[in-house]
Amino acid sequence: EMAAQSSEVDETMKKLTSHPGVIGYLIINADGIPIRSSLEPAEAVQYAGLISLLANKARAAVRELDSQNDVTFLRLRSKKHEILIAPGDFFLNLFLSL
Repeated sequence: EMAAQSSEVDETMKKLTSHPGVIGYLIINADGIPIRSSLEPAEAVQYAGLISLLANKARAAVRELDSQNDVTFLRLRSKKHEILIAPGDFFLNLFLSL
């Protein structure tokens, strides 16, 4: 069953990264450690550390404003990229696009 789920995740990531402009993905566990990625290993570790901090800060800010609320999605645009972040309870999904 675990292998089937793994294959399903791989298929989903392949579909999502096939969209024009998407240059990579990263799945981070609750400890901020990359568990799946299409990025170079050093780049994945760097993104995982920084983006998990950002997602945790965003979640804390939203809950401070309203304890019944939570972050469901973050979209960050820079001059070079757009980073799409979908935080969950156990994993954080990140996509990079141009």
